[in-house]
Amino acid sequence: MKKYYELSEIKPESDRITGIPTGTGLDQMFYRIEFVNGTVKKVPLGGVPSYAVLNLTGIPDTGKSLLVEQFALTQASSGYKVLYVTTENPASFLYVTLKSRAEAMDIDFKKLEKNIVVIDVTEDEELRENPKALIDTMAYAIKEKKTKNTVIDSITALYEHKEMMARSIVRVFFNFLKKFHQTAIVVSQKRSSQAGESAEAAGGLAVAHIVDGTIIMDKRLIENKWESSYYRLPPGSILRTIRIDGCRLAPHDTNTWIFDITPEGLIDIRMPLSKFIQGGER
Repeated sequence: MKKYYELSEIKPESDRITGIPTGTGLDQMFYRIEFVNGTVKKVPLGGVPSYAVLNLTGIPDTGKSLLVEQFALTQASSGYKVLYVTTENPASFLYVTLKSRAEAMDIDFKKLEKNIVVIDVTEDEELRENPKALIDTMAYAIKEKKTKNTVIDSITALYEHKEMMARSIVRVFFNFLKKFHQTAIVVSQKRSSQAGESAEAAGGLAVAHIVDGTIIMDKRLIENKWESSYYRLPPGSILRTIRIDGCRLAPHDTNTWIFDITPEGLIDIRMPLSKFIQGGER
């Protein structure tokens, strides 16, 4: 069997990476390089890179699930099918949260219900403990429903009792998602001892090393006068940040950005942290 290829033999039908909108400010943080009259120009992709498998990680209550829900609803409202693998939030509760989020986004939920295909792993031990069983189910759903995007919230639940196997389990799902040409965001959870600003999560750097890129969400509680003065926020406030830690498929903004979670539960990415500290609009 031939195990090597010339580049001409592996050229895909399209070698241009496009943007898959998330409905958040992330859409302007990935870009491509174009050369115009001999000068370099950054052109926003308008979304995450097509066919990318991205890791979204952060400590608890940083907005990870909110972001992937916003992504799923944005794609579904545009007519694209989304496979949503829920490992922590039972399907009936996921329905309620997605419906509420759609109302906040001014989206007609009834028109997109059939565009989100859910696999509920929360109470199915076979799917949760057996990667092959889950992948077979996902493959059937992708082929039958012709999904273009996948969310796994969270992938950590698939190895939470066997973190030594995290790398091999993540690799199986990464290869699967690539094979089926899915644009995917997988959520990974951090352990209490892991730094909020790092790409490390449960299972170490297993997810970050394998996937195409990592997005880190973090939060800081303003606890003292120095922090209050530096960030110009009252004590007791929460400063939320988001950063693209790396992406092999497309150039991206490397700054740490601040964001808010609106009262309706939407992710609102506002400005680079550096601008905020220097006196940017509050």
